[in-house]
Amino acid sequence: MKELINLIVQKTGISEENAQKTVQVTLGFLKTKLPAPVAAQLDSFLSARTTVGVNPVAVGANA
Repeated sequence: MKELINLIVQKTGISEENAQKTVQVTLGFLKTKLPAPVAAQLDSFLSARTTVGVNPVAVGANA
């Protein structure tokens, strides 16, 4: 997830904090729209690769 955050910062010029929030909200939204098995795979993938200590599902649920 850190790689995606860095890419967003580079491409948009927004702060790392705002890019992190953007990724979290986007992933949370995607998980609500994807079929459950795909959403679970996305969650597993992110859990294995997450370097930021915030759960994107929890943040997305509040968006």
